[in-house]
Amino acid sequence: MAIKSTDEAVQLQAAAMHSEVFEIGLFDPNSHRQMLPRVWDRNTLLRSISWLRLKNGRGRNIYIRPSGEHRLTLLDDIGWRTVGRLKEEGFEPAVIVETSPGNFQAWLNHGEVLPKEFSTFVARVLARRFLGDPASADWRHYGRLAGFTNRKEKYRRANGLYPFVLLHEATGRVYRRSPEFLREAEEMFSDRKKQRVSPRHSAEVGASAAPLKTIEDFRRRSIYGGDQTRSDLAYAIYALAHNVPETTLREQLASRDLSHKGNHKRQQEYLDRTLLKARIRITQDVSGTSPSSSNGPPKSTSAGQSART
Repeated sequence: MAIKSTDEAVQLQAAAMHSEVFEIGLFDPNSHRQMLPRVWDRNTLLRSISWLRLKNGRGRNIYIRPSGEHRLTLLDDIGWRTVGRLKEEGFEPAVIVETSPGNFQAWLNHGEVLPKEFSTFVARVLARRFLGDPASADWRHYGRLAGFTNRKEKYRRANGLYPFVLLHEATGRVYRRSPEFLREAEEMFSDRKKQRVSPRHSAEVGASAAPLKTIEDFRRRSIYGGDQTRSDLAYAIYALAHNVPETTLREQLASRDLSHKGNHKRQQEYLDRTLLKARIRITQDVSGTSPSSSNGPPKSTSAGQSART
């Protein structure tokens, strides 16, 4: 896609994001008021391009996200190979933006508005599957607005200029795998919420509960992209939360060929790691702690989270 002007890039990206109202963030790490937030409809955004260009020239990075609950998920900090993989696996992005040389953001259109909590869950699943930035995986993360320069100092060229944020594609289309993926994600999300039920309550309702899913049910889920290590961990979390005995769980995890993990000792270490990760994840879910909280505080501003790339 050959974009000739900032006006054209903004117009195409806004149209492809299928939102009538946007939150625009103007971020300057060197300013005492780091983020200038604006909430604009699409027409106001287009009328404000000159003002945004002025602020961008004075050092502010320009970000965008839909206002309120929406139908999009942002994959941040991915490479061009990952963009190709998205397309090959039926997750064609609605918008592809090159935020800095070789670094991309992709907006995926699910075709329906997702509730906040489920939207964040979906963003985390997609970030794990396609190796996106997990710190950017939530329902309302900012992405770059194309047509403006990336003012991060590390990208400044020898001539003092900064690279433009480039719009590569803006089809706005719903990706092919959306119905199947959302159906599986909803099932996983429902399982995760059930895991938060107390053991006493689980025992009380156990007699009338639906039959437990098997490890093969998890291995067949296309949402894991054939990654059996991830499906093993997902099943371990599910099984422990449903009081499956550890001995039984170990036997189930070892029901597939683990010889690629190494000798018998290495295979047992793999099972140990999987069970440990599952217990940690259950503890985090019950306490409400984010899996990424141990990596330091989230990058945020007074106006909410901003993109990193």
